[in-house]
Amino acid sequence: MITEAQIEAFQRDGAVLVPGAFSDWIEVMRAGVARNMRHPSEYASENAVSEGRFFDDYVNWRRIPEFEQLVRESPAAEIAARAMRSSTAQFFHDHVLVKEPGTPKPTPWHQDGPYYFVEGRQTVSFWLPLDPVREASLRFIAGSHRWEKPVRPVSWADDSDFYEGEPGYVPVPDPDADPAGMTVLEWPMDPGDAVLFDFRAVHGARGNLSDTRRRALSLRFVGDDARYVERPGRTSPPFPGHGMHAGQRLREDWFPVVWADEA
Repeated sequence: MITEAQIEAFQRDGAVLVPGAFSDWIEVMRAGVARNMRHPSEYASENAVSEGRFFDDYVNWRRIPEFEQLVRESPAAEIAARAMRSSTAQFFHDHVLVKEPGTPKPTPWHQDGPYYFVEGRQTVSFWLPLDPVREASLRFIAGSHRWEKPVRPVSWADDSDFYEGEPGYVPVPDPDADPAGMTVLEWPMDPGDAVLFDFRAVHGARGNLSDTRRRALSLRFVGDDARYVERPGRTSPPFPGHGMHAGQRLREDWFPVVWADEA
């Protein structure tokens, strides 16, 4: 499951490694990712790479049975609630990310939160590698989930600004070129391991220069305090026609509460 020490690290740093948490789910996840890649959705993207392939797609859990099984039957939701210190875990969406061998394009430094139409202190993403990962693992800026201002969201495909001209954002950081006191966390990972991170944690990843694929599945949950927010432009995922208003909890028929504390 998840230990109290791991929960403390998640709360402090915004990200934590939980080894072996999904060891019993590796083949289910691999089958789901393979099905998703054979049958991509309208949201699938190739991320404009000139070498290799960087595929991603999201919001497929209702049509990919392996993903729905993982959401509803794996320990993910309970782990999410405990890490968030929330009495509930409400599922937000799934996200598949595949970097084929010899794909130098990095995943840019970013926060997930500014792309979404939900905000709260109780949020968590799982990053679940389906192949051994050494150099292409996710990297996090420790404590960035507590920054006063969010990082400006840009398109991975062309670096265009999601909310052009909107104030209140800080530029995308580069802790490699300008560390400025930033501590970067990263871990070598094997299939079955999980990294949990806050939606506000700044993260990125190097390109995949190895000779093996880097398949990963993300699951995203929100907790008790998460609420719908209006953004000044498009969100990702967009969820057209949702009908929610600022300050509301996410509608449960679209975003089910998968785990609740019975105490």
